[in-house]
Amino acid sequence: MKKLFTERNGGTKPRIAEVLDENTRKALLTLICARMDEEWFGLSFPDKCADGYAYAGTDLRKLKATMDGYGVLWPSQVEDNNPLDGQIFDLVEFSYEYIAEANYPWFHSYMSHSHYSYDQESGREKFSHDINRIFERNGVAFNLDQGEVIRIAPAVLHDSLDQALFRSGDTILDGILENARQKFLNRSLEVRRESLEKLWDAWERLKTLEPGDKKTSTKVLLDKASPEMNFRNRLEQEALQLTDIGNKFMIRHTEIDKVPISDSAHIDYLFHRMFSMIWLLLKTSGR
Repeated sequence: MKKLFTERNGGTKPRIAEVLDENTRKALLTLICARMDEEWFGLSFPDKCADGYAYAGTDLRKLKATMDGYGVLWPSQVEDNNPLDGQIFDLVEFSYEYIAEANYPWFHSYMSHSHYSYDQESGREKFSHDINRIFERNGVAFNLDQGEVIRIAPAVLHDSLDQALFRSGDTILDGILENARQKFLNRSLEVRRESLEKLWDAWERLKTLEPGDKKTSTKVLLDKASPEMNFRNRLEQEALQLTDIGNKFMIRHTEIDKVPISDSAHIDYLFHRMFSMIWLLLKTSGR
């Protein structure tokens, strides 16, 4: 579908919703039901023609049995059961795995059914597009990307995280940063909370990359970040505050006196603050 009027004229919803509303949930379920009716699952679960042709639609019994085995919702029977968002996302990912566009139906009059050919690549591409249009139109902060529902980072971070490729010269630091990036984009709040732990681990690792002890190494990094003393002093204050946040909040430590972080917006704020500092120090130190 082409862009609608509000999209062309800047009237779309900001993509910040992290919980599916009723309209979005129904739209996702209806889309998957429609693809079932259109026989888009017939490549993976074929209903074989008695005359021997392999693809004469979808064997819904096999499809449902497989979905039951995976604990995946059957979309036409969940409208009144208030499924969790995670269950809806599982259904979307399962559908992507097995969907294929049904092409060129030929009506077999003797058996009163149609025969199909299938294009899985095209089917997955069109299915992803339709799912993401529903997310987009309803301001949902998720995307179906290569078969996985992932969270869209806040706009201020999205481009940096989407294009981030860490080449600091320290493979352990690069691995920690990539782990933090992936966790932050996860749809689960609990996993996103873990992204802070990884990012603060990366911060402690970064502070040791220059020669000398940690204090000396950190000073060298800050010196490289700004030759202008006013800004240099601000960076040093920020570095101290970030370290203090990691010690006082339940990020790297779990003692009972540590302050837990449970709000998604707070996770976004802290991740952005630390990521910006790390990104600056890596860039200005030639990493």
